[in-house]
Formats: sequence, structure tokens, C-alpha cells
Amino acid sequence: MPLVFSYGTLQHETVQQSTFGRLLHGQPDELVGFELSSSGRHTNVTFNGRSDSRVRGMVFEITDAELAATDEYERRDAYTRIAATLASGQQAWVYLDARSAPSGDVTRRGS
Repeated sequence: MPLVFSYGTLQHETVQQSTFGRLLHGQPDELVGFELSSSGRHTNVTFNGRSDSRVRGMVFEITDAELAATDEYERRDAYTRIAATLASGQQAWVYLDARSAPSGDVTRRGS
């Protein structure tokens, strides 16, 4: 089952209920090499490649159908999905503003 890392609205119970029809159970984790930024009305993350930069959030295990629902939910605000390795070493999908998406491979092992 896919993992998704959330640093924003997907952590909210109301968003989970409306998007998935259930509450998600997650674990705290960190996105390494990114920093919080603002993309208008929403919080975003920007890749900076620094190992000392971390964004706290939650990692959730979801189904393939829920991943498709998440794609649709995030697409409304022009977010795109990238793969990243979290501080825990887990691989997860992360959504960020498509205009700030890094080019190339940003998956990395956190320390």
C-alpha cells in the first residue's frame, strides 16, 4: 500500500473524512532537504537539498484508490506528487506546488 507524507491539510480530520470517507492513522516523520514556504493561500515545501532542513508532518498508509483521490484533491491547487525518502527511511509520496517541484531525483535517506 502506498505511503503519503502530509505537512498540511491532509492531516485535518475534516479533509480526511471528505476525501477518503474515513480517518487516517499515521506516524510522525520528517521530510529531509525541504523547507516550508508559502504558495499563496497554502503552505508548501521547497526543495533545498540541505540535510539539516526538515519539515515535520505525518506519514499515512493509504490504498491505491485513496492515492487517486489524493491526486484529485491536490490537483485543485496545482500540486503535484513526487517520491521522497523520509527521515525514517520510508519512501512516501509528497505533494507540493507544481511550480516549485524539483527536477531530477530528490529521493534521499534522512540522517
